[in-house]
Amino acid sequence: MAKSKKPLKATLQSQQSRLKLRQKASQAAQTAELKKNGATKGQLKPKTSKGKGKEVAARARPPTIPFRATDKILLIGEGNFSFARALVVEPPVELEHLPARNITATAYDSRRSAIKIVRELEAGGIEVLFGVDATQLGKVSAIKGRKWDRIVWNFPHAGKGITDQDRNILSNQLLVLGFLRSAAGVLATGPRRKRPADDDDEEEDVNQNVDPEDEDITQIVACRGTILITLRNVAPYTQWDVPRLAKHPPPPATSSAPPNPRYTILRSFTFNRSTWKGYEHRMTKGERAHGTGKTGEGGEDRTWEFCLQD
Repeated sequence: MAKSKKPLKATLQSQQSRLKLRQKASQAAQTAELKKNGATKGQLKPKTSKGKGKEVAARARPPTIPFRATDKILLIGEGNFSFARALVVEPPVELEHLPARNITATAYDSRRSAIKIVRELEAGGIEVLFGVDATQLGKVSAIKGRKWDRIVWNFPHAGKGITDQDRNILSNQLLVLGFLRSAAGVLATGPRRKRPADDDDEEEDVNQNVDPEDEDITQIVACRGTILITLRNVAPYTQWDVPRLAKHPPPPATSSAPPNPRYTILRSFTFNRSTWKGYEHRMTKGERAHGTGKTGEGGEDRTWEFCLQD
């Protein structure tokens, strides 16, 4: 393999710079358009008339449930395990018959940090694993050699407590890249039918939201496993540029390192916390396991779903 022209860090930083420039250009264009249409200072608001119908339709849609009752599900970085519990205790009607044994819930923390909910899960038949590094899944004895239909990481974060925003973004991009590389080895394999417009065009805006209602996901993925990553759809999380990292990963840092697999973006959709009864997001603050904090001001929680490219 030829040596990469740029080191991984430089490639990711260059990617961040391009993303910031695109965001600034978009904001400037929107402001100029609003001023042109007569908006005054302090009253610059996006026009909503054209999209009003879509907004009403979006509110009327039922929440997206990205699982089937037959899926084998691997949960990464579960924190307090409340999402695992929500899958089997008062789940959405679509998952009423999801067997608890189909769920493997993991956490990076040690078992010493386990709470009452873990004993409840284990008693109910859910497999719970501790000390699992999301970037080294193939090295975990209980995971090695197995395959899952859905691998889920809700609100991943490196938790390094880096105050410099650019370095913090970089650390989380490296975490996501490591996870995507590691998870590829434990995804279920199988055929996939492409969307009519599905291609690998380098100029495609992979940050655009894919309407979850425009095609039934079961018609897109047959037996092929998918990865679901949920993040707050506001800065700095949008600057991680997760869709592009998945679809167009940068070259490895050294010529001896294996390249990251390439993924296809199937869709993105709003993650409704209220859909999952009892779910509580536990945020990592610094390197302390039980930190508290906010997941970004404004915006929404959004899930991106990927499968491996053909």
